[in-house]
Amino acid sequence: MILRLLTGLGAILGFVFFTLSIASGLYYLSEIIEEHSVPAKRFLLRLIWSVIGLHILLIFDSFPKKLTIFSIVSHLLYRANLSTFPVIQLLSPTFLLSCSTFIPPKSVNLSLVIVFTNHYLWFRHFSYIQSHRIYTEHPTFPETASFFVICVWLVPFGLFISLSAGENILPTIGSDGRIEGKKRTGLVKLGIEGVKEWFERMSVFERRRSRYA
Repeated sequence: MILRLLTGLGAILGFVFFTLSIASGLYYLSEIIEEHSVPAKRFLLRLIWSVIGLHILLIFDSFPKKLTIFSIVSHLLYRANLSTFPVIQLLSPTFLLSCSTFIPPKSVNLSLVIVFTNHYLWFRHFSYIQSHRIYTEHPTFPETASFFVICVWLVPFGLFISLSAGENILPTIGSDGRIEGKKRTGLVKLGIEGVKEWFERMSVFERRRSRYA
């Protein structure tokens, strides 16, 4: 009984530390992109072309042509969104096109449609060849996971942490009377700072309540 409780407690602590590690990593990457937008854009551009090159090689490795071509087109649309990097307009025609390749834009949330579509099609492909045993040597789990991380998720993840929230920040008037705009902040960084601020407010509220109790 005690061992089961310890196992559950260890799983909860492991999940908490894992979540905090991911949040810290995202915050750090968001700060790097915010401070070094030009090298980050250059890196994402090279990354996109590298992933497209990998898809071309996969065609010669007996991967499904239609699905691979769709994935290549998806990454070309990701490439088009870099024209205004690091400010990616969520309502720009290019972004909406990349988010609504198959699904009507008014029926779903437009932000991640193409990512989910690409993921779903590849997931269905690998599930099909696993269940029907089409190949004598079917892909192992590490091979499938590596494909998804590099060829499906990596570029959208880089674009996601690069999204700027600067267009939602109002300008301020400086001491000399000039209008000054605030520094653009990544959406990931803004979200993490919002959660951190919420916990700080809750801590202050608890201290005040215990003081007057």
